[in-house]
Amino acid sequence: MKITRPPHSFHIPVMGLGFTIDTPLKVAHLGISSVVSIIEDELIERMREHHCGLNHEPFRPIHKPGPDHRAKRITAYLDLLQRLVDRNMERMRATPITRGSASARYFELLPESSALRKEYFALLALPAGKDRDRREARLHEAMVPGAIDVNIMAKIDPVNYDREGNPLPPEYCDAMAAFRGFANSTLSSSLVLSAGYNPRLYAYIPEFPDFLPDLRGQLRKKIILKVSDLRSAQVQGRLLAKKGVWVSEFRIESGLNCGGHAFATDGLLMGPILESFRQERHALHDELWHTCNAALSSAGKPVFVERPAQRVTTQGGIGTAAEDRFLREHYRVDGTGWGSPFLFVPEATNVDPATLDQLVAAKPSDFFLSHASPLGVPFHNFRPSTSEHQRKARIAKDRPGSACYKEYLRNNTEFSKEPICTSSRLYQHLKIKQLKTLGLDEQTLQREIDAVTEKDCLCEGLGASALLNVGLTPAHKLEAVAICPGPNAAYYNKRVTLQTMVDHIYGRANLLAATDRPHMFIKELSLYVDHFRDEIKRAVAETNAKQQRRLAAFRTNLLDGVQHYRDLLPALQERLAADVQRMRTDLDRYATEIKAMVMPGQPAIA
Repeated sequence: MKITRPPHSFHIPVMGLGFTIDTPLKVAHLGISSVVSIIEDELIERMREHHCGLNHEPFRPIHKPGPDHRAKRITAYLDLLQRLVDRNMERMRATPITRGSASARYFELLPESSALRKEYFALLALPAGKDRDRREARLHEAMVPGAIDVNIMAKIDPVNYDREGNPLPPEYCDAMAAFRGFANSTLSSSLVLSAGYNPRLYAYIPEFPDFLPDLRGQLRKKIILKVSDLRSAQVQGRLLAKKGVWVSEFRIESGLNCGGHAFATDGLLMGPILESFRQERHALHDELWHTCNAALSSAGKPVFVERPAQRVTTQGGIGTAAEDRFLREHYRVDGTGWGSPFLFVPEATNVDPATLDQLVAAKPSDFFLSHASPLGVPFHNFRPSTSEHQRKARIAKDRPGSACYKEYLRNNTEFSKEPICTSSRLYQHLKIKQLKTLGLDEQTLQREIDAVTEKDCLCEGLGASALLNVGLTPAHKLEAVAICPGPNAAYYNKRVTLQTMVDHIYGRANLLAATDRPHMFIKELSLYVDHFRDEIKRAVAETNAKQQRRLAAFRTNLLDGVQHYRDLLPALQERLAADVQRMRTDLDRYATEIKAMVMPGQPAIA
């Protein structure tokens, strides 16, 4: 009964900078995989100090600035996580498998279909004796931890400077240094690359042997690409394969029905995207395998002896066991990601008590898609958050913007030679001053100023909750919490235990039984219809032929998605006992809305 993969069909995705920063310490020994953000090294260093103290580990600070301090901090923290997870697993394996024991919890969390879970219950029924001892030993051996995966947003990669203001070499840019921190760690897990293509980072990956096959054709560290559609997977997969780097997993995330930054597609919906992967994944797998081996062979490096595995998983807006099961059975994905629901599980994530109280009491209107991110990408936001309160209070005091101590999102050179962050007080002061000289009418001026001051400091806000939750004070006493739950969080309204949430995922409990929640496909469609309406409004001011073609393709993709879901209704009714009549009504209504939208230079569809 040798098991090499984590036994659960779901994982906990990265959430913010700090909400999953130490989630592996809470769930990995239970076989649950999770993803840690490694972009914020100051938060990582403080959490390393905290967990060293809790676990009687020596802590030697890695000072900033120092020789490669960023990568070294990340490596030290990841190595600590590995040691502590290994220690937790040893303790689990050392406990007898009896009802109520620590090891029993491992097996009772597993899905009903799990062979390990069935073997566990069979063991409980056995009397004491040698046969029971042998089977217990086999079960202990089969216990494997969940993966300690890490995430890097490839777009967060500004040039860094030395004390004299000189630019440092490319390998000291933020994403490159974070990657090196993972590459040099003792982890044997996966790097999740999100937010698009970074050519400098992609070219850096094959310099580290752990990401290339060894003499046996095995990988010590793997690459997971978070993608929005099949084309993105094909393009990025080929770019990496030509460098001899294998993509071990394509992680498909909904463009809008997700948490954090929202990378909207041009109207491509989750269902059609998953269908395209179902049809093309084997051809893509075959192409990338041949391309990757050819690149490795030409470079004189070991090749894959056998076709390496390539998983396809999906996340974004999944809310019920039936939805989860349908994704795995109909579209044949290998696993699913459950993010925002775990914000309500204190055993798994770092949400400070005050913010968790706000989440529990929140209304659907409290969750909204904003333009708060300095990256210029739509960002899921939470109206009651203390970060939103702080942003508005600063505007009221005529002191908009943030102090910008960490500078991870600096990317604007409009007023300076070195990039500055658009959420910083400096940038907002200069931009508002400029706007006031342009002779704009009062209404237009206020709209432009509001667009400037909507940007918020995410470097501080997305990490503050983790520090507050473990009793630490954020640097400079910046305690305002930013949180970025997906729209799905609106349907959860209480704190729950890890056991309860896992039971919900596997259909042994139902946290949404009394909730009027649309199916995940319908919810995503509604978000895209709203987004399409906004895109049309923006295009009216400066329309051109290219925009007209894009909007026409957007509408076509939305209507194709509606038809895909109409065709799915019989399967949904058969497998989910879904309210297909409600879904059919919603699909017809949204199709009518889409057709009625008048785009620049084009008539509505009859």
